[in-house]
Amino acid sequence: MLLKQYKTHFFDSLKNIQDEQEIESFFFILTEYLHNLKRVDVALNPNFELSEDDVEKWNAILADLQQEKPIQYITGEAWFYGLRFEVNENTLIPRPETEELVEWVIESQKSKVQSQKLEILDIGTGTGCIPISIKVNLPQANVSAIDVSEKALEVAKRNAQSNKVEINFIQANILEVEDLSQLPSSIIHHPSPYNIIVSNPPYVRNLEKEEIKKNVLDYEPHLALFVEDTDALLFYRKIAQLALKNLASNGLLFFEINQYLGKETVELLENLGFKNIELKKDMYGNDRMIRCTI
Repeated sequence: MLLKQYKTHFFDSLKNIQDEQEIESFFFILTEYLHNLKRVDVALNPNFELSEDDVEKWNAILADLQQEKPIQYITGEAWFYGLRFEVNENTLIPRPETEELVEWVIESQKSKVQSQKLEILDIGTGTGCIPISIKVNLPQANVSAIDVSEKALEVAKRNAQSNKVEINFIQANILEVEDLSQLPSSIIHHPSPYNIIVSNPPYVRNLEKEEIKKNVLDYEPHLALFVEDTDALLFYRKIAQLALKNLASNGLLFFEINQYLGKETVELLENLGFKNIELKKDMYGNDRMIRCTI
């Protein structure tokens, strides 16, 4: 079978599930994944032939896509801030909105003296996309990252290695940590007050599950997504309390937040005594990020 013939079948099989632009994106991601053919290569090879084995592979992937399995879990990779990251069912798929959070962190340091010692901590790291992207762009920083999931940390460590950066990864349940200075010492550096603490913690309330698409709800780790309706700001409160003890003078705390709880999150930080609180919208116009100081 010719690839262009399979393309017609591929589009017909997904047209009731995804829009045409998304299907086209999936198709060319897969031509590169399965055959190392970029879009231009496909155009230049209109008679590219699929073997029976190739067709079996395409059919297996198509069946997954019909069940709305994320393409990133099929290929095992996602791109974030210009970097490639391994992903699997133990990690959330990095989002474009989180790239905006990383950009905000990096921009906050652009005018600083590059030789200045910088200690940065990411809480709830998942794939490691936040600390790794920060380290690549702020190489002078000592960067640490915490996650409760050992399996997620295994992925994050491989991502740090493939992106050629050193990150101090720590397994810990942040809700059980009393003081960040008590975390295990790093082989890279000894913990000290942090200049920046950043976190994209679980923030989707159970009551919001009906808004969540099947590809997220059925496949991405709920541990990293959901919080109880009765205490939706649990992680923000705990991390903010730790930041009060462990941020350096003029240190910055960054959060990605639930778009529906911007006002409540700001009020929480105000009540804890944080200053210069900035609430920022994402590219879609939703309240998505907060920056503040102690």
